[in-house]
This record gives sequence, C-alpha cells and structure tokens, in this order.
Amino acid sequence: MEEERERFYSRLATIPGMRPMPSVGNWVLVTVDDPGDFARKVNRRMTPGLVTVPRHVDGAVRVPVKTPKDNEEVFRAMREVMEKRLGALALEQLGVHEADDLEAEAI
Repeated sequence: MEEERERFYSRLATIPGMRPMPSVGNWVLVTVDDPGDFARKVNRRMTPGLVTVPRHVDGAVRVPVKTPKDNEEVFRAMREVMEKRLGALALEQLGVHEADDLEAEAI
C-alpha cells in the first residue's frame, strides 16, 4: 500500500492548484483552496463521502488510497474539478463571467 500511496501522491502533485502533503496510512492529505467546496464537487463525480475535509488541518482534503484503478478514477475527478476552478478563475481575472458566456452562446 505504501508504494501505491507514493505513486498516487506523485500523480496528485501534477495537478496545478493542489499540493499533496506527506502522509501516512491509507490516506493522502492535499491542500486546496476552499476544501469544502472541492470535496463536494469531487464527491458528486465519485462516491459521497469519498473525499473528506479533516477537522484539524486547515485548507486540506483527505483522499483515500485504494487500488491503482480506483486511484486513477479519483485522480481524474480531482483534476477535472481543479481545471474547472482554474478556468473559471482565469475567466474572472479577464472580466468574463460564466453567465455572460451562457448569454452570448444563446444569442
């Protein structure tokens, strides 16, 4: 399990906006902005309660280490959520809002 945790940790480290923390056991702690919102969005794509927000670690989510196949599915869901967040942030910085984009597409 330790080998799989290290592999999963390395994969998570490739996602911009996420910072895995050294972890022990069958979990990886990952720092993210707005961890409650992040966990909710990942859990909607996966299994409710899979990604949790630990009470005593500010700005982090706790992700279980499972089989390589399961971890890859979690990795993809986390990457997708983070890409959407970063894309929305970039648009916001450019002064474009998602509602404006939807209106423009409807016209």
